[in-house]
Amino acid sequence: MSQNVVVFSQIDPIILEKLHAQYNVICIDPKLGDVNTQIREAVKDADGMIGAGRLLNEKNLETATKLKIISSVSVGYDNYDLNYLHAHNIWLSNTPHVLTETTADLAFGLLMSAARQVAHLDAWTKQGHWTRTAVAVQFGQDIFGKTLGIIGLGHIGAAIARRGFHGFNMNILYHNRNEKIELAESLGATYCGLDELLTQSDFVVVAVDLNSDSKALMGAKQFASMQKHAVFVNIARGSVVDESALVDALKQKQIFAAGLDVYQKEPLQSSALFELDNVVTLPHVGSATAETRFKMANLAYQNLVDALEGRIPKYLVNPQH
Repeated sequence: MSQNVVVFSQIDPIILEKLHAQYNVICIDPKLGDVNTQIREAVKDADGMIGAGRLLNEKNLETATKLKIISSVSVGYDNYDLNYLHAHNIWLSNTPHVLTETTADLAFGLLMSAARQVAHLDAWTKQGHWTRTAVAVQFGQDIFGKTLGIIGLGHIGAAIARRGFHGFNMNILYHNRNEKIELAESLGATYCGLDELLTQSDFVVVAVDLNSDSKALMGAKQFASMQKHAVFVNIARGSVVDESALVDALKQKQIFAAGLDVYQKEPLQSSALFELDNVVTLPHVGSATAETRFKMANLAYQNLVDALEGRIPKYLVNPQH
C-alpha cells in the first residue's frame, strides 16, 4: 500500500512530480482555506511531510498518529517544536550545506550594497535627483582592506570569511561558541569576544543559528558599541536581532547602514525599517536561486524517501528523536 505524504508548502515541480509517482500526495493550499485546519486534517493518515515555512507544533500535529518524518526544505528549524517531535518519535530532517555558497554570496551582496548605498542611490537616481556630481551625503564606505567581523563561524560564516579574506584582503575577526583554530588559520581569522568584535569591525555579519544563546544577541548595547561608520548585515534569523534597537541605531546614525534578509516577523509588510534610507531590506532570499532551491528540494526528498523506506536519513536534526 502506498504511503501518504503531505506537502505543506510550494516545492520544486520536478520533486513534486517524483512524489506523486511514489506516494499518495496531499498538497496544502492557502487558497483552499485555513492552512492549519488543512494540516490537521491531512496529517491524520500521513506517513511523511515535506516543505518549509510553516509553524508545525502540537496544535496542528496532534492528529498525526503514524507520522515518521518531517522533511524540511531548509537549514533552520526554529519553526518546528522539537520537544513535541521527540516525544512522538517523529524525525525532523533539514538541508544543510547545499545553500552555503549562495547564502554567502547574498551576505556579501548585502554588505556591499549597504556600504555603497546601492539601493538608496538607485532609487534616488531613478527619481530624477541626479542633477550634479555626487556630494558627501551620497558617499559610501570602502570595503577592500577593512575589518570584517563574523558572528558564527559555521559553514556559511566561513564562506563569507573566505570571500572577505581572499577577495577583498579583509582582516577577519570572528566570534563563535568555540574557537575553530584550524579553520581560522586558513582564513587568517582571529577569535575574539563579541564586545571586541563589535568595537573593532568595520563590517559585522551575523551568521549564527537561532537558539537560546543567540536570541536577541544584538540589542541596543551592542549597536551602541559599533563604530559609527560600521555596516551591519543579518542573514541568520530575525530573532537574533532586537529590531527596534536596530531601527533606533540606524535613525540616530550610531551605525552607517544595515543589510537585512531576515526579520522578527515574516513576511514583513510594514516596518519602520522601510522608512530608512540606510538599510537594504530583502525578503528572506538567502538561498533563492533556481539551482540552490532545486538542490535543497532534492535533498529534502532524499531525506523523506530514506525515512519512509526504513533507512536513517543523512541529515537529521533530532537523530535520537
